[in-house]
Amino acid sequence: MNHLQGLLQTDPVVAAAGIDLLADALAAQGAAVTRVEWQPPVPGTEEALAALAADPAKASADDAALAALTGTRPHLVGMVPAHQAIPELAEGLLLHAGPPLSWGDCSGPMRGALIGALLYEGRAADPEEAGRLAARVPLEPCHHHHAAGPMAGVISASMPLAVVEDAATGRRAYSTLNEGLGKVLRYGAFAPEVIDRLHWMQAVLGPVLAAALARTGPIDLGALIAQALQMGDDGHNRNRAGTSLLLRALGPALVEGEGPAADRGAVFRFIQGNDHFMLNLVMAAGKLASDAASGIAGSSLVTVMARNGTEFGIRLSGTGDRWFTAPAPEVEGLYLPGFSAADANADLGDSAITETVGLGGMAMAASPAIVGFVGGTAAGAVRRTLEMYAITRGEHPLYRLPILEGRGTPAGIDATLVARTGIAPQINTGIAGREAGVGMVGAGLVEAPMECFVQAVRGLAARWAGPPAG
Repeated sequence: MNHLQGLLQTDPVVAAAGIDLLADALAAQGAAVTRVEWQPPVPGTEEALAALAADPAKASADDAALAALTGTRPHLVGMVPAHQAIPELAEGLLLHAGPPLSWGDCSGPMRGALIGALLYEGRAADPEEAGRLAARVPLEPCHHHHAAGPMAGVISASMPLAVVEDAATGRRAYSTLNEGLGKVLRYGAFAPEVIDRLHWMQAVLGPVLAAALARTGPIDLGALIAQALQMGDDGHNRNRAGTSLLLRALGPALVEGEGPAADRGAVFRFIQGNDHFMLNLVMAAGKLASDAASGIAGSSLVTVMARNGTEFGIRLSGTGDRWFTAPAPEVEGLYLPGFSAADANADLGDSAITETVGLGGMAMAASPAIVGFVGGTAAGAVRRTLEMYAITRGEHPLYRLPILEGRGTPAGIDATLVARTGIAPQINTGIAGREAGVGMVGAGLVEAPMECFVQAVRGLAARWAGPPAG
């Protein structure tokens, strides 16, 4: 009886979920209240989430996918013509960013980039002929060929590609080389100076970097990215530190290498003057990691987020190569002089692979300076990163945030957590002009469309019923 009386005399502790009205009333009466943040899952996902939660094998599948994602160690090992890495390009194929796309559905900047690629390859004499030809050219996503391309992401046969390799497995991924900002192919520009720059990249930049890498040996991109985060980069829209670290690693080979000194000097100056040069290499590193996490049955980890200017698409580890798409959202951002939201295309590019692996919008807390490029405040950047922990399976062991006392970046976006919380992944991105040939008009922030995650969770639940009993 004394024990029972003791229990009855213990002050109650109330767990309050939902709106604050009940919790506030109890607290006003002196009750001990634990406030629990909770809200219903995103409509249309309830049954799928329940089915996936009941699967005892799902947690281990997600753990395996996260370990593969964060355990990849990318190294820059070479530069090759695109057709050597992706033989189908020699047959006339063009690659593009985002989920599958036909010419008829292409946005202005995507059309401009495809036209520019055909002009660059000499397959058309003028933009009009290139536009007619583009309607008949086979198109496939970069992601279908272990590659990633920023903005329009177009890859054609002669472009130099960076080769990024996982030291442990030999797995490889590829990216184009960054052209710089302004009127460039990836933003849909195809003026003569754009094509001339691409030819210089093919004839000089790629071969000089290939020769430099032959002297340096593999460059540990993971280590460079990790160090750049300590120096104010986010890995997506701020890569000034990463580019500087890369140039430091390549510098001696460029200075001491063979071949025309003028070419080596031009390459040095090109990288030195292009703060975004490291971006494409970060994307290839991200693609390498996301490929490693793909194809694990039952896992709801997101392995791809990509946009083609018309649609936004995601893929999950447990659903393999299947795309789940929704209309590409508009970007809220800052605009270059003379441009406004009326000039902007919808979201575009494979560069959200950086967010997929714990960088970019997931790591904005590392980069107070990024807000001067994409908008917002430094405190807001920290809040955005903290919010992303609610939708990820873990933290990246290599990519760490100084302002959060060295905490790993949020890594391993889990589609079920997105659906349960209603929190969408945050992406920082460039903005392309909606008309072909205009180029870059600004930069900003965007959220992945929730509809993609609704489809993906339902698709995973339908596909994965767990291992056979017994």
